[in-house]
Amino acid sequence: MNQWDQLLLNLGIWEGSFTRLSPNGDPIQDEPSCVTLEGLDENRRIRQTIQRFSPDGTAADPPKVLEYATLGRGVCFFDTGAFSQGSIQYGPFSEFGAEFGFLAGDRRLRLVQLFDREARLAQITLIREKRQGTAAPERPPLTVSALVGTWQGEATTLYADLRNPEQAHTSLTIQQQGDRLIQTLQGPGVQFSSSAQINGSRLHFEQGYPSQVLLLPDGASSHTPLTVPRDQSFLLEAGWLITPTLRQRLIRRYDARGTWISLTLVVEQKVA
Repeated sequence: MNQWDQLLLNLGIWEGSFTRLSPNGDPIQDEPSCVTLEGLDENRRIRQTIQRFSPDGTAADPPKVLEYATLGRGVCFFDTGAFSQGSIQYGPFSEFGAEFGFLAGDRRLRLVQLFDREARLAQITLIREKRQGTAAPERPPLTVSALVGTWQGEATTLYADLRNPEQAHTSLTIQQQGDRLIQTLQGPGVQFSSSAQINGSRLHFEQGYPSQVLLLPDGASSHTPLTVPRDQSFLLEAGWLITPTLRQRLIRRYDARGTWISLTLVVEQKVA
């Protein structure tokens, strides 16, 4: 399945909401929404219509309509329908960020992370959607206890320079010790451990560069640096706990020059 066919998995009318969050994860504004993705010319083109509403149901703004027949350089799709699009280069005094999207049955979850011109995390938008005409339920809010355990996964990495994709087995063990979370990641030739301070629904990591994971509604998580690090590689990540034993994560990696280098989808099962 090529990139365009993977995009087509997202066709449909998606009803939900755009929830704007502070960098701490506190809700600022929630707007009902309807996003339509329809194929044109036998699916050779896509029309995307975004309509956001006020809480009383009236249109907040005129619909935003986009049409496209090719994919931009900064976007990649996977055969689950998951995708990410975002900045391909970080630069000082410029806005920077990424969108992550997951698809499971009649539900989608999307997350947008934005940084301001001073490189600080400025805003997160959580977008929870279901197909029109379905009653697919939202997942519970993500908790530390839901993450604790051993997760075995398959990682697929797509590269910005279009080299061949790579696949690898992964193992992630997450433990809670008092007010700290300990995680150990293992993969081909890689073993990495880190720990975080648990502060409610926020996990604070200090290794490498200060970063945080926010545990969000609908089983979502957002992992970002608090400030884009200089002269240091970094990542942006979003996760979705689809069932108590199935989780997907999307990871955008950037090198020390702030250049986007890869996108990885991890599909992992809790085994213990």
